[in-house]
Amino acid sequence: MAKINMLQAINSALDITLEEHDNAVVFGEDVGIFGGVFRATSHLQEKYGRDRCFNTPLVEQGIIGFANGLAAQGSIAIAEIQFADYIFPAFDQIVNETAKFRYRSGNEFNVGSLVIRTPYGGGIAGGLYHSQSPEAYFAHTPGVKIVVPRNAYQAKGLLLAALKEPDPVIFFEPKRLYRASVGEVPDGSYELPIGKAEIVKNGEQVTVLAWGAQMEIIEKAVEMAEEDGISCEIIDLRTITPWDYETVVQSVLKTGRLVINHEAPLSCGFGSEIAATIQEKCFLYLESPIMRVCGPDTPFPLIHEKEYMPDHLKTYEAIKRSANY
Repeated sequence: MAKINMLQAINSALDITLEEHDNAVVFGEDVGIFGGVFRATSHLQEKYGRDRCFNTPLVEQGIIGFANGLAAQGSIAIAEIQFADYIFPAFDQIVNETAKFRYRSGNEFNVGSLVIRTPYGGGIAGGLYHSQSPEAYFAHTPGVKIVVPRNAYQAKGLLLAALKEPDPVIFFEPKRLYRASVGEVPDGSYELPIGKAEIVKNGEQVTVLAWGAQMEIIEKAVEMAEEDGISCEIIDLRTITPWDYETVVQSVLKTGRLVINHEAPLSCGFGSEIAATIQEKCFLYLESPIMRVCGPDTPFPLIHEKEYMPDHLKTYEAIKRSANY
C-alpha cells in the first residue's frame, strides 16, 4: 500500500497495463514526455518508448478514429482526450463507430479493448470550455460503458477493470480531485466491479446518490443532515452505464426517499433517468418526491462557478426538504 493521489493512481494503472500487455498503447495530446496537461502519463514514454506512449495531432475525431482501428486489430488502445469538453469533435466516432462496432458486425469484430480517458467537471476555474460534465450525452448510446471514480483507490481499481472490459469504456476522471484526493492504494494490480454501485454509508431515512467528484459533496451534506437527526444512506453509482438500479431500488424501498446530485445541468442529466426508473419501481414506497440537486441549465460560468456548483449546502437543503415532506 502507498498513500498517493488520484493522478498517481491512474498513472500506476497505466504503468501496470503497459508492463503486463505488450499490445497496450497510450496516446493523446501531449501525453508523451510532457505527461499530459495534468501529468497523468508522466514517465510512461521514457519507460516504454515512443511506440507505446506517444503524442497525437490536436484532432479528437482522429484520436478516436485511430483508437477504433487499433482496438479492432487487437491492441489495448488507451486514448486520452485532454478535457471532456474536447470530446465533442469525436462524438461521431464514439457513438456511430465505437459503440456500434460489435453490434453491426454480429460480434465478428469489436473494439472492446478501447478505453477513452478524459478529465471532466468544474472546480478549477476553467470556465465554459474546461468544466463540463458530458456523461449524459453518451449514456444515451448503447454499446459504450461509462465509469466515474470518486477517489484514488477507486480510480486505479476501476481503470484496471475497464481495460479488461469486453466493451469500450469512457472513463471520466474528476479533475478537481486529481491532486486533492489522496488515499491508501495497493501497489499492485486489483480490480473493482464495473456496473456495480457501492453503498458507502448505511442509513434509514433518505438515500443520497452521486458519482465522481460530487461524492465528497454529498458526504459533507449528509454529515450536516445527521446532526439534525436525519439518517442518510450514501450510494456511489460509480458506473453510469450500465447503472446499478437494483442497488438503488433496494435502498429506496428501505428509506422511501431519494436525493440525486450531479454536476451536469438539471434538464436531461443522468439524474432524470435515475428518477424515472426509481419512481417506476418504487412508486408505492416513496414518502416524498425524488429530488435532484444539479447544475442549472446554463453554460458553465467562470466568475459564478461557486453559485453554479451543486454544493453541500444545496444538497443539505434538499435532504431536509425530502425528510420533512
